[in-house]
Amino acid sequence: MDQAPDTNIIAGWREWVKLPGLGVPWLKAKLDTGARTSALHAFDLEEFRRDGADWVRFVIHPWQVSAADPVAAELPIHDRRLVRSSSGHAAERLVVLTDIELMGVRVSAEVTLTRRDEMGFRMLIGRQALRQGYVVDSGRSYLGGHPPRTTRRRNRAAEPR
Repeated sequence: MDQAPDTNIIAGWREWVKLPGLGVPWLKAKLDTGARTSALHAFDLEEFRRDGADWVRFVIHPWQVSAADPVAAELPIHDRRLVRSSSGHAAERLVVLTDIELMGVRVSAEVTLTRRDEMGFRMLIGRQALRQGYVVDSGRSYLGGHPPRTTRRRNRAAEPR
């Protein structure tokens, strides 16, 4: 895990992030100080064993409301947790460790894998990741900048009109 910066970085309530270890160059994320653990919209979860350890294979759809450009990933299972959603529904989720690049800084985070079909963002960044050097300004967005225009257009094309 990278060291947290000496001073806190101010981030907006929504930011573009990267998942470098998973091959996802851009993904819109909601920064949620009300959530302990980060969550990633993942499909086709398949548990398997590798070298005596539990692993999970899954697919990420990086664009909002679209199945275009799927990214396949495999990670060791870090934990299994009962997670309660904002609506009060509890479900067991697989937890993996992965790096998240937010505002140009890479941090290691626990991330639950779940279907976020009804949610507005493919990823939610929770307190465990944010406490590594971020302060969220709930009145601002995308303070870390935007991906190239072609990427933003690709994401917009995937959103419903």
